[in-house]
Amino acid sequence: MSLFTDKTVYNFPKPNSSEKEMVCYEALKTLDIEYQRVSHESVGTIEGCKEIEEVLGVEIVKNLFLCNAQRTDFYMVIMPGAKPFKTKFLSPQLNCSRLSFAPEEYMEEFINCTKGSASVLGLIFDKNLKVRLVIDKDLLDMEFIGCHPCDNSSSLKIKTKDVIEKLLPFTHHTPTFVEL
Repeated sequence: MSLFTDKTVYNFPKPNSSEKEMVCYEALKTLDIEYQRVSHESVGTIEGCKEIEEVLGVEIVKNLFLCNAQRTDFYMVIMPGAKPFKTKFLSPQLNCSRLSFAPEEYMEEFINCTKGSASVLGLIFDKNLKVRLVIDKDLLDMEFIGCHPCDNSSSLKIKTKDVIEKLLPFTHHTPTFVEL
C-alpha cells in the first residue's frame, strides 16, 4: 500500500500545515533555502521512507535524539539513513559515556518534535541550545538531504550545503563532525 494519495512535489508548504511546520517553512524562506516537499501518510521509521526517497529523489537521513544516562546532555545525531548506527562508535568521539535514545518528552520540549519526526529543522526551536548537534562526516558527501519539517506526514529535499551554511548558523548550533 502506498504512503501517497498524490505524489506531486511542491516547493511551498502544504495547506493546513501545523504551527511548528509553518515555523520551519518560514525559517527556510527567511534563509532563502529552496526545498521540495511531498505530503504522505505519517511514517515513523527510516525503513518506512523508501517510497518517499523514490518520489523526492533523495536519501532521507536518520535524525537520532539521544541523551546520557543522567539525562543532562542531549544530542541530535544526523547520519545517512541507510547507515547502521552503533553508539559504541559515537561515544568515544564525543568523550561521553554510552548514549541512549532520549525520552520523547525531552524531544518535544527541546526540538518540538515527536517520535518519528525528529529533524535538523527542530533545532530552530532549541533557543536555549540544550541539544548538541552531531553530524556524520558521510553526510557532507551528499548533495541533498531528506528530512521532515518536524511533522512526519511531510518530507523535504534540501541542499546539504544550505543546512550547514545557512540553517545551522541561524539556529546557533555548531556541529561536531564524527565518523560512524
